[in-house]
Order: sequence, then C-alpha cells, then structure tokens
Amino acid sequence: MEFRTKVDLPVGQWEISHASRLMLWGSCFTEHIGNRLSDYKFRCDVNPYGILYNPLSIARALTELEAGKVYVQDDLIFHNDEWHSLMHHGSFSSVMPETCLRQINERNEEARKYLAETDWLLFTWGTARVYEWNEDGQVVGNCHKLPEKSFTRRLLDPEEITVCYENLLEKLHTQNPSLQVLFTVSPIRHARDGMHGNQLSKAVLLLAADRLCRRLPYCHYFPAYEILMDELRDYRFYADDMLHPSSLAVDYVWECFSEVSFSPSTRQIMKMWEDIRRGLAHRPFHAEGEAYQRFLRQILLKIEQLKEKFPYLDTLNEEQICQRLLKK
Repeated sequence: MEFRTKVDLPVGQWEISHASRLMLWGSCFTEHIGNRLSDYKFRCDVNPYGILYNPLSIARALTELEAGKVYVQDDLIFHNDEWHSLMHHGSFSSVMPETCLRQINERNEEARKYLAETDWLLFTWGTARVYEWNEDGQVVGNCHKLPEKSFTRRLLDPEEITVCYENLLEKLHTQNPSLQVLFTVSPIRHARDGMHGNQLSKAVLLLAADRLCRRLPYCHYFPAYEILMDELRDYRFYADDMLHPSSLAVDYVWECFSEVSFSPSTRQIMKMWEDIRRGLAHRPFHAEGEAYQRFLRQILLKIEQLKEKFPYLDTLNEEQICQRLLKK
C-alpha cells in the first residue's frame, strides 16, 4: 500500500557532470541547490545579481550581462542612507555610491566572462508578480523597502514570459550551441496575495516553462514545485513559517535532482568528495598526534588523486586546510 503520491522524475533526459559549467538564477531555492552543487565541487556561478524572484528581472539581468552593461551612478537610487540598484540584491548596497558600483561592476564582469563559457543555465522562478518602477516602467529585481506608491504591481502573462525568454535564449544558444537550459518553479509559497493568488502566480510560471520546453529542444523542466506540493504535502516538510521548505525537504529535492541529473560515475565522485569533506570536518582530541597527522596525509593524497583524474575540480581551499593542519 502506497501512502503518498510519487512524482514521476524525468530520468535520462539530461546529464550534468563536474566538467559542466553551471550558472544559476532565481529565488532563495536557487541558493539551496547552488550551495549543494558548490559543496560537491561542481563549477557554478550562483545569482550574480543576488536573489531575483520574477522571470523578467532574471531575463533583464542576463541581457545586461550579455551586453556588457557597466553601471553608473545614474543607475542607482539613494534611500535609507544607502545607495541601491533596483536590479540587485541588498548585499550590493552601500553608503558610498562608488562602493556600490564597484561591487556591482566587478561581479558583472566576472559573471559576463563565465556566461560566455556556460554549459547550463538553471532558472528557479519564484513569482509571476512584478513591480514596475513608476519613473521608467521597468520591472525591478528588488524594491529595497521604497514606498509602495513608487511601483506598479501586476501579474505577468504566460506568453509575455515565454516570448521574452524565447528571444533571449535563442540569442544565447546561437552564440553557444552547446548551451542547455533547466527550468524549475520554486516551491516557496508567496502568501501576500493569499493561497489562491499564490497558485495563480505559480500557474503562470508553470505554463511559461512548459511552453518554452515545448518550443526549444535544449530546454528542460525539473519538478521541484510538484515534489513539495504533491509528494511532500505535509507541514512537517516546511519551516516554522509554513511557507519555506524545511531542511529535510530540501535534502529530498536534492536527492531527486541528483537522481535525474547525475550519472553513476558523477555520483561516485560526489561520494568520494563527501568522504574528504567529512574527514576535514573531523576534530580530534590530539591534533598534533601522529595518527591524526597520518589521517590528514591520507586525505591530501585522496585530493591529489581526484585532481589527477579530474583537473577541473577546484580543491585549493581544502588543500590549504590540510596543509595548515599538517603544520600544527
């Protein structure tokens, strides 16, 4: 007897390896998956503009990167004693405009170079409701607690999103024919408009993603939203606010994503790296003892063996930790 509705996973439809270059955009759920990928030594750039929730802001950010936009002071606004970009997360804001611009432009240049070599774009859309800045009508990525009267709020249409992304992705794919795209819809519920309003917003995102996957053969869909809504439809899988997924739910979605995206050989590399991570996290009673020093040398040897087989793995930080502990 089965006591849950199992979501069918799109196994075998795509493959991501450690050799892939990934760029992730979207909601805080993107950060969860991006951090897991980084922890397992996948090469990825996560949210160059910071967390963005709606599809049009993400598309605009990508367009700016591709065009090589350089931000100037006229692109910033001053509010609550800080300078902000309406397209960027508050982590870029600063009391000095020069600092804000330096942080934005340095990050943009880094991401622009990475985008040119990206194999996978992963989008996690959070909401189809957008805020348009009344001064120019542009959809913003972050309101920075400005007065609500400064914006016009509206619900996007599925075809509006589809056309925007179809044009953008076709351009990027022409420049980089090996580019693959993966869409997900964030399972985090946006309760401001009520549960019905949240469902309308998610429905718009789901329709747009489905249309893009039907029209563009290099676009794919991973059912993160459906896993939370159907397979884990119990409040024990939510955080205290009853809106965000719990750490256990994120773990499960990650397991599903791994099953779909990674080959057995890639999962074996991940297992080897997990053993190394756990070894480095171990804190012995006698750090200077010969047994622990021998243990560290074995970890260092494992890292070197992995690097020899997979030279694109970035293990510098872990090597430095090992060397530092060996010096004690």
